[in-house]
Amino acid sequence: MGKDKFENEDLIRYSIPLDVWFHVDDLSSAHVYLRLPPGQSFEDIPSDTLEDCCQLVKANSIQGNKLDNVGIVWTPVSNLKKTASMEVGQVGFKDLKLIKKTKVECRVNAIVNRLNSTKREEYPDLAAEREAYDKEIRLQRKTEIQAQKRSEKAAKEAAVRDSDMRSYKHIMKEENMMTSKEVSQKYSSFQDYEEDFM
Repeated sequence: MGKDKFENEDLIRYSIPLDVWFHVDDLSSAHVYLRLPPGQSFEDIPSDTLEDCCQLVKANSIQGNKLDNVGIVWTPVSNLKKTASMEVGQVGFKDLKLIKKTKVECRVNAIVNRLNSTKREEYPDLAAEREAYDKEIRLQRKTEIQAQKRSEKAAKEAAVRDSDMRSYKHIMKEENMMTSKEVSQKYSSFQDYEEDFM
């Protein structure tokens, strides 16, 4: 969670695609980011984790904290759109279909107190984290491309071998072929040739 709108800007800029962004709908609030494990979709967030994030966003909204039935929006970070004309901390969305919404009826102090009691302040190097993530993704893609090329090469070689096995070039060798003149010179009759051939 960003402590102010300037830190929120850095979180927007350097967050990784595995992050999910939470905010109070139509009110000023903290930006809360949830980092998902690889392979998990933002649609599959466990209900208790979702409740924690929603309560945290509501509790860190000056107006939203005082209201009941507050709307909360969340979306993958990759769906956030930031343009130069936007205020610091302000974001838009690329695809409205990727936005999820829910309502928080009221503040649950037990959840907020539990989260506050386990809170840790960290000052990570967000740019370095993003670069490390991007480097890992590039390495994974490179490995996948190399594996695909090896697979395609093996399939091509197998097809050539199969085609080679089906061709007559191993049977129809010139050194084994005879013209009809050579057959008539070597064999006294066509029947002798057939017996020798079989």
